[in-house]
Amino acid sequence: MTTAADHTPLILAAQTGDPAAIGRLLAVCQADARRYARRHCHASDVDDAVQESLLTISRKVKGLKAAAAFSSWLFVVIKRECRRLERMMFRHEPLEEEIAEQQLACRSDDALRIDLAHALESLPAHYLEVILLRDFEELTIAEIAERLDENAPAIKSRLHRARELVREYLLGGGGEPAAQPKIKAGGKS
Repeated sequence: MTTAADHTPLILAAQTGDPAAIGRLLAVCQADARRYARRHCHASDVDDAVQESLLTISRKVKGLKAAAAFSSWLFVVIKRECRRLERMMFRHEPLEEEIAEQQLACRSDDALRIDLAHALESLPAHYLEVILLRDFEELTIAEIAERLDENAPAIKSRLHRARELVREYLLGGGGEPAAQPKIKAGGKS
């Protein structure tokens, strides 16, 4: 599997909307997409999942914040498409994750930015710190662990919990005080 770092210039060109770059990027990632879909989809759904996922990637690559996140984003898109196809096959009810995505999709970008800022402000300092280092400064888990003089598993756990708290805040009503998650002040995970 190739990494996003291997294709950073191509990803950056695709993010500008260059149709040729988008086409090349999709061609480059198609083999990885197919391999991943084979693991997560029913055999009969692999081609459909890859096709729909690549279409989604081509439409939304402009919104990708960091080229380094491309590979993981690609796999998330494929996995979601595999789940969607499986539910269609078995007529499952929507997953909680999809309902949450629909709730967030109904909000304007400005409202989401404001709610995200409020969600981040509501976090205890030790959670906010790892989110800022990982998602804004784009440090690796190892770099964060070194900077904070802690072990990587502890950083992963704290980052996971911080993201859960932000998600709970965003889904709890977009920042209304009664909807804010209950966060223990000063407690570490």
